[in-house]
Amino acid sequence: MSLFLKANFLLSLVATFGSLFFSEVMRYPPCALCWYQRIFLYPLVFVFGVAVWTDDSGYRKYAFPFAVTGTLIAAYHNLLYYGFIAEALAPCTQGVSCSSKQLELFGFVTIPLLSMVGFLVIVGLLVFDIKGAHKDSK
Repeated sequence: MSLFLKANFLLSLVATFGSLFFSEVMRYPPCALCWYQRIFLYPLVFVFGVAVWTDDSGYRKYAFPFAVTGTLIAAYHNLLYYGFIAEALAPCTQGVSCSSKQLELFGFVTIPLLSMVGFLVIVGLLVFDIKGAHKDSK
C-alpha cells in the first residue's frame, strides 16, 4: 500500500471534516462554488478509503478526475474571490456570494484558498503515486 494513498485518504478526510466544520459548526453558509468543490471532494474519501481497505491499486484512475476537476473549480473560485474575474461571471446569483469574505486567517488564508491548496496537494500526491506505479511496473 502506497504512502501517497494513505496521505491522500487522510487529507481528503480532513478536508471533508473541515468543510463540514465551517458550515455546520461555525455556521458559514457555503456558496455555489463551495458546493461544487464539495461534490468533487467528498467522493475522494470513499475512493481512497476503499483503496486503503482493499489494497486496490486501481483507485488512481477514479480519484484523478475528481481531484483535477475540484482543483479547477477551486482555482476559478480563488480568481473570483480575489477579484481577477468579475463577479458578474460568478454562478452565485442567489444566496451567498462566492466572493463574500467569511474567514481570513493571517490576512490571506481563506476558505477558497484552503480548498485549492487541498486539491493541489491531492493532485500532486496522485501524480507522484502514478509515476511511482509506472516506474515499478517497468
